[in-house]
Amino acid sequence: MGDSVHDDKRRSVLKSGAVLGAAGVAAPSLVFTRNAWAANFRNDPSKAKSCVLGFNVPLTGPYADEGADELRAFKLAAKHLNGEGDGGMVKTFKPSQLKGNGILGKKVEFVTGDTQTKADAARASAKRMIEKDGVIMFSGCSSSAVAVAVQSLAQEMGVIYMVGLSHSNDTTMKDRRRYGFRHFFNAYMSGQALAPVLAAEYGKDRKAYHLTADYTWGWTQEESLKNATESLGWKTVAAVRTPLGAGDFSQYITPAVNSGADVLILNHYGKDMVNSLRQAVQFGLREKMVNGRKFEIVVPLYSELMVQGAGEAARGILGTANWHWNLPDEGTKAFTKSFAKEYGFPPSQAAQTCYAQTLLYANACEMAGTFYPPEVIKALEGFKFDGLGNGPTEYRAGDHQCMKDVLVVRGKEKPPGQYDLLEVVKVVPRSAVEYPASMGGGELGPYEV
Repeated sequence: MGDSVHDDKRRSVLKSGAVLGAAGVAAPSLVFTRNAWAANFRNDPSKAKSCVLGFNVPLTGPYADEGADELRAFKLAAKHLNGEGDGGMVKTFKPSQLKGNGILGKKVEFVTGDTQTKADAARASAKRMIEKDGVIMFSGCSSSAVAVAVQSLAQEMGVIYMVGLSHSNDTTMKDRRRYGFRHFFNAYMSGQALAPVLAAEYGKDRKAYHLTADYTWGWTQEESLKNATESLGWKTVAAVRTPLGAGDFSQYITPAVNSGADVLILNHYGKDMVNSLRQAVQFGLREKMVNGRKFEIVVPLYSELMVQGAGEAARGILGTANWHWNLPDEGTKAFTKSFAKEYGFPPSQAAQTCYAQTLLYANACEMAGTFYPPEVIKALEGFKFDGLGNGPTEYRAGDHQCMKDVLVVRGKEKPPGQYDLLEVVKVVPRSAVEYPASMGGGELGPYEV
């Protein structure tokens, strides 16, 4: 986000009632809580009538579709926290101390930024939100490179980051931070959930060719699915890295056609997945026979938005998802109804993740009785909850990764509607995808920074 746009957003917050200090930062002050302790901290909103949250999403770049839906969800979450609208998942979330009167009685205001799907731009945008707009928490992203970069910034500056859509193992493994929390599942969990389904449907003696987005998410997704499928008998013919935002993937697909592989695994997301999948289908891979078997294509991380973009090319293609809008639980029903009423179409998994993250942060403040980050963090660590669309979920204390069930999904062969494009093939239980919190190394760091 450029300075002029940022200043416009900042002015809109000021106009709406956020009380900021002389330098544009909420002035720190001494906060007394019901727990009888006090502390000074950055952007303390105790003297203000409102608290300011930062929503930092990709509005440009290859993941812009996800970013737009994230921002819709963030706005809806703020509305519901302030007691406006139908309440959405505020009504189904449990255990919850949310009251519909903002956070700790302070109206929720927000500023927005464009990460551009670039780590440097995202970090700069988040830094401006903290230093100029006085945000007490920020959230968003659809790129794990962005998540890792801004999560590190959150730790440095002592402001909690509720990670948006980030699927790389690194986010809560080697690059974990005390001030970062992830609600979305990760690549390891995708691999453990998807591999047995692939083996059951396609056989245990397949030969796979990986095309992989060349950054932290793609690397860990490739590694996770490669390890999981090879443990069941598959062989990996090749793993080729592709640049983020490549657009034309034909130069990468041609070698796959002639490699002897009978499965193409597209470790791509957003518009990159749309383009690579459509181009692979245009190359005739779905009609190709190799090693006496029908050639198959796999997309390890799926989203409804990507299936909309890929159209017929996504039909029958297997992958995993964090959530889907037509799940039967009450939280999903409430959120889907509320989102569709607000925007005219159902929410994506990116939207559900960011909405849930906003509610989880707000509730942790209510639980702690303060905005003081160390106490809010402690309220989130080990927190077990339900009613946000993913079934029983736990924010593990050891790595700040949400542990929950994982969905294996498939593009519907005959979609009944414009938005009803994915079917849930299997709900894989948490027990089948869980791993030790110590896996991947990394240190959370201190509570006070």
